[in-house]
Amino acid sequence: MKIDTEIRHVTKPGENLFLQLGFPPEEAKRLQLASQKHINDTKQLKEQLMAELAAWIELHHLKQAEAAEILMLSRPRVSDVVNRKTTKFTIDTLVEMLSRIGKPVRLAVGQ
Repeated sequence: MKIDTEIRHVTKPGENLFLQLGFPPEEAKRLQLASQKHINDTKQLKEQLMAELAAWIELHHLKQAEAAEILMLSRPRVSDVVNRKTTKFTIDTLVEMLSRIGKPVRLAVGQ
């Protein structure tokens, strides 16, 4: 059985994918703005969590290998945290790492 992997269309950066999917222009614009907001909010939250982890590593004068052992990660993954590579981690994973070092995360809902 052959799996079809042919690329038939590529959406260029900056184009509205929702328009290409056939949504009406106003709905496509609304969906694109909502999507971008979600992406930005998620990235900002990940950056905050990573900053907490990096600050803890620095405060305790840990080498990345030492931090990796405590966080139960590989050394390259600690490097990814310290260098704020947000795309490499889920929020859940970052929250779990903070919990391992005694920094439980609390959720506060804004008004």
